[in-house]
Amino acid sequence: MDYVVTALRNNPELAIFLTLAIGFLVGKLRFGSFSLGIVVGCLLAGVLIGQLDIKVSPLVKTIFFDLFLFTTGYKVGPQFFRALKADALPQVALTVVLCVSCLLTAFLFSKLLGYDIGTAAGLLAGAFSESTVIGTAGEAIQRLSLPEAEKAMLVNNIPVAYAVTYLVGTAALVWYIPTIGPKLMGVSLRDEAERMRGEVGSARDAPEGVMSAARSFDARAYRVENPALFDKTVAQLEAMPTDARVFIARVRRGNDILESAPDLVVRGGDVVAVLTRMELHAAKGELVGQEVADKALLDIPVESLDVVVTHRSVAGKTLADLAGRDFARGVFLSRIMRSGVEMPIAPGAVVDRGDVLRLIGALPDVERAAKALGYPDRRTAETDMVFVGLGIFLGGLAGLLSLVVWGVPLTLTASGGALVMGLAFGWLRSVFPAFGRIPEPAIWIFDTMGLCMFISVVGLSAGPSFVAGLKSSGLSLVLVGLVSALLPHTIAILFGRFVLRMNPLIVLGACAGAGTITAALRAVQDEAKSSIPALGYTVPYAIGNILLTAWGPVLVALMSI
Repeated sequence: MDYVVTALRNNPELAIFLTLAIGFLVGKLRFGSFSLGIVVGCLLAGVLIGQLDIKVSPLVKTIFFDLFLFTTGYKVGPQFFRALKADALPQVALTVVLCVSCLLTAFLFSKLLGYDIGTAAGLLAGAFSESTVIGTAGEAIQRLSLPEAEKAMLVNNIPVAYAVTYLVGTAALVWYIPTIGPKLMGVSLRDEAERMRGEVGSARDAPEGVMSAARSFDARAYRVENPALFDKTVAQLEAMPTDARVFIARVRRGNDILESAPDLVVRGGDVVAVLTRMELHAAKGELVGQEVADKALLDIPVESLDVVVTHRSVAGKTLADLAGRDFARGVFLSRIMRSGVEMPIAPGAVVDRGDVLRLIGALPDVERAAKALGYPDRRTAETDMVFVGLGIFLGGLAGLLSLVVWGVPLTLTASGGALVMGLAFGWLRSVFPAFGRIPEPAIWIFDTMGLCMFISVVGLSAGPSFVAGLKSSGLSLVLVGLVSALLPHTIAILFGRFVLRMNPLIVLGACAGAGTITAALRAVQDEAKSSIPALGYTVPYAIGNILLTAWGPVLVALMSI
């Protein structure tokens, strides 16, 4: 045992990786429907191992924190700038009300109960599930004109308060938003979801590598036996009224296979390869004629391709509008991703710049549609590190600029600057996607591992003082954390529903986004049996991440007055 302790003290990098391993293990344990989450798991593991008095350079946590913040900005950048449009203003207004309420609640409770600056920052970070406040508030405290020992004590108090209030705040909100939220608005989530389902549609998540056996669309071969279809061109046949889009991909005439063209005339006895939705095949396929097994005819190269929407002529249009354009012929949409969240698919759904559309269809058709929509986002393992490194560097320079208010220096800090530059670079990527690619696995590393590395070092550093701090303020923090978490969300729900007149599902999705609580979004979707709340999540999530992160230095400044 002495050997292990000595190894950890002399080689703190080993302590960090042990903390990560234990933290991820603890964070994934479930107690009924509740789990601590890997962030809290890493913090608690760090505190436990930190009892061995392990010294880790503060530079380590700063590097990973900057990487995490830049990636966060990169992910939500397109939606952040999307929030500047008029149709997003209600969601922005709700987000601002919730975030300002969070700041004022944490500040007033801290002043009322005599909390120090570090405990106040930890309350803000934990009760509102925003781990980034630990970093931004900690950097702001380091800039105060205080003795080093006092600053160290305040910084170490942040994770103590965070750990206590996060557990009670997050658990309460994941239950409160989908359960009490509808009661505050006097609605039933499932009734609302059923009413909107036909208007908006639904999206379903599936684990990686798992797909449904019920395909949405397919290619099938039919012999043309219906005289009403004889001697008509492909364009005329595709224009006939049906319940779904229908395309003729190929035609067999005797031993010859003819590629489809708008002016190609289909004759009786021809075999046609028809691309359409499965329900139309089942309901009306026999109206064409007998279905036949023609492997050669159906041997069509099909592509599934993710496309980033960049063109101004496409952004802001509905799917129904886009489906009627020439480039959409032969192409079907299977998924829309926005800021990492799957959106419902329906004719009235609006496409935004930066959305990732998954197209399926014949290879030439998909490639044609990709050029018309934006940029094909083909899978690759390479990350544009020039883009990442330059973004964090420029953001850090901008963040170091400060403004003195009432004698207190206000600054974004280098880390806050990395977040802002991540927003700008994420937006640039959505407009000019030929550069700046960060693949999804790399985003997971930068985002999840960046934050967990930071939190692990915070826990290791605060370990020796954690237990004492918890004993001195633990009970009051539990109660204050609970009230602080629920009060702003109650205000936001009532404001969104009765002042802004927003749809209840969108209100709850927006509250989950503004509070950056993805677990609450999942809970609302589960309760509603619908993915529609995700439509209200992405814009508030983008704005909420920025505001709550910025509140760290602001709260430190307010508490210092």
